Amino acid sequence: MGLLGASSLVVANMVGTGLFLLPSSLASVGSISILGWIVAALGASALGLVFAHLGMVEPKAGGPYAYARDHLGSFPAFQTNFLYWVANVIGNVAIAVSVTGYLAVFFPVLKDPWIANACTAGVIWLFVWLNTRDARAVGHFTAISTVAGILPIAFVGLLGWFWFQSDVFVASWNPGEVPTLTAISRSGAIALWAFLGVESAAVSAGIIENPKRNVPLATIIGLLVSTAIYISCCTVLMGIIPGTQLRISGAPFAEAAQVMLGPWAAVVISLAAILKASGSLVGWILITAQSAEAAGRDGMFPRRFSLTNEHGMPVQNLIVTGVMMTLMLLITTSPDVATQFAHITDATVVLMVLPYLYSVVAMWRLNREIDMSAGKLQLYVVIGVVACLYCLSVVLGQSAELGRKALVILLVSAPLFALIKKR
Repeated sequence: MGLLGASSLVVANMVGTGLFLLPSSLASVGSISILGWIVAALGASALGLVFAHLGMVEPKAGGPYAYARDHLGSFPAFQTNFLYWVANVIGNVAIAVSVTGYLAVFFPVLKDPWIANACTAGVIWLFVWLNTRDARAVGHFTAISTVAGILPIAFVGLLGWFWFQSDVFVASWNPGEVPTLTAISRSGAIALWAFLGVESAAVSAGIIENPKRNVPLATIIGLLVSTAIYISCCTVLMGIIPGTQLRISGAPFAEAAQVMLGPWAAVVISLAAILKASGSLVGWILITAQSAEAAGRDGMFPRRFSLTNEHGMPVQNLIVTGVMMTLMLLITTSPDVATQFAHITDATVVLMVLPYLYSVVAMWRLNREIDMSAGKLQLYVVIGVVACLYCLSVVLGQSAELGRKALVILLVSAPLFALIKKR
């Protein structure tokens, strides 16, 4: 992939379901979540600078896993890849669920949970198959779907301000009447889902042309574009759709477009959402497979994860990923798409925290090994601290039950590492 393809991959992975269903998740906190967006944007910017710096100084296929392997040791590397892989498998299900949510605009029968699950499973396996082709085909698909999908959504985000009603926005400011800091922490934690994927270019460095130039540029470009789109779109939707309606919406952008211009606009927006989420799903399946492939080559995952076909794509790895996604889809079955999406995204962001923290520490250790001025060294220490504080705030913003489940998965990584090393 060149710079355009790599930048499109970052934007496609960041502006996927986070754009199309995240307003529904944030509506449970209220429009006060705009304050959480500010915190999330600052934290995500720090994470973006971490990965941009790593990609510029030492581009490596595998991203967070590769940096933990080379600068922290084998067990942190295994933990990183295990949690990153599990989180991405879960997160990919949320993307597929959003495709079904917008398809329901055309096929109301998909509002039935089990029929919706069957459709989502079909979406998953269609894009698993597409990823068995070559990386160039994936890059072309994500580039086309990103442009075609974002333009109509950007239309709502920009022109929707003409339909913005301040009384609607204020009425849903803090429906739960929780303390302001609690609301900021909760919405900032939810918003991390929007910024997952900032490391996409770093993970895919092995298939990007001139990675020392294109990886950091693609990371910064993708972060800036995605942040602007997210904040504008989520804010304007909260001023068009009442909070009680937005919280259970499975297609919030389609509903906003219908208010603005009528039923035909809802159809156009739904098609754009389906196309954009499809491109995001293709990109995330690639990222998940690339990370596990790098671990398989190093013996941190079963060797079969690193076997590739004639196109250089890890087919067996992709099949295992598809099976895991299908199982997760069945486990998280919910009465409506918005609820299922919220459950999945909450689990994903908690599991992603440790790989991000390890990446920050790896950057600090790498900077000590290269020729860097004292001022620049201190700058990246501060950037890393901001990124770490944001990651910790994400954990504090989640429920205690979810924290316990994430801890169980973290603890399971220790015996799994011992078994794999023994083999």
